[in-house]
Amino acid sequence: MNHPGRYWHPIDDGRIQCDLCPRFCRLHEGQRGACFVRMRERDAIVLTTYGRSSGFCIDPIEKKPLNHFHPGSSVFSFGTAGCNLACKFCQNWDISKSRDMDRLMDSASPEEIARTAKRWGCRSIAFTYNDPVIFAEYAIDCASAAHAQGLKTVAVTAGYITAEARPEFFAGMDAANVDLKGFTDDFYVKLCGAHLQPVLDTLKWLVHESAVWTEITTLLIPGHNDSDEEVTALSQWIAHELGAEVPLHFTAFHPDFKLTDIRATPASTLRRARDIARRAGLAHVYTGNVHDKEGGTTYCTGCGDALIVRDWYEILSYRVDDHGRCVKCSTPLAGRFGGYDTPFGARRIPVPIHRHA
Repeated sequence: MNHPGRYWHPIDDGRIQCDLCPRFCRLHEGQRGACFVRMRERDAIVLTTYGRSSGFCIDPIEKKPLNHFHPGSSVFSFGTAGCNLACKFCQNWDISKSRDMDRLMDSASPEEIARTAKRWGCRSIAFTYNDPVIFAEYAIDCASAAHAQGLKTVAVTAGYITAEARPEFFAGMDAANVDLKGFTDDFYVKLCGAHLQPVLDTLKWLVHESAVWTEITTLLIPGHNDSDEEVTALSQWIAHELGAEVPLHFTAFHPDFKLTDIRATPASTLRRARDIARRAGLAHVYTGNVHDKEGGTTYCTGCGDALIVRDWYEILSYRVDDHGRCVKCSTPLAGRFGGYDTPFGARRIPVPIHRHA
């Protein structure tokens, strides 16, 4: 199962340094990195989860969340195990923190995944549930197979990746949703076991140096990253450094993993954050994990009309043409559009892998 890894080099003390993420794990023979799935084996780094998945599901693209990337379409979603962050609030901790490789019940080649997604009528494949950066070789190969089938690709990621690995990893991605987990290094260190700056560097690179459609998600945790000051600073940074039309999603936290003593995020907090971000100049700010039609609606930046009305993952109204323009005033809407059909809706369909050509 072990697959040759990229992004590493030997160092003078006999260890091998992994250069995939900013942790730069230095490994002796047989040791695993902090992500658990990258290991030193016979003087090289190998990926131990290549071809192995925690399961396959079809989701609405809005669940990733992506609101400006082929809205209403279905996306074939899967992940593996492990993670290179240590978020105390992880909502998928049973997957991302798994040390039980037997949990990876489904095996599939990149070609089998692409054929299955095509067979089920999906428009795209999403690498999600845990961070695809840590299974980069598998994700890159799956992206290539997806494109060969005419499918798009989506990375749902924390953006914790080195400048060396970024170009090759994201070259295969058509869209990304990046978790900007907070806007202080203190938050990243204490609650994620990581640092803020590499994520900001990834976001700037994606928006300014790649063709990847990029949206951002911030999970608001009461008492930790939801103050007016932090939300303002985060929103102003996005507006100034990335641009006013980069979509931002504020989503609701629910008690889980190591933060079970904190209450769920009130809907009022999400609405307050949305108001702050809009005042900071952001054009497309959304609320997530709650029923909030106002916070789920996409508005035209020209005439102000409601272009895509949503309630959670349900699209209630769609007024964008195939060129991504407002049907009333023809103002372009930032994103990737075209070929809109009957929306997939708020479903989640577990699927078996299709193993035949």
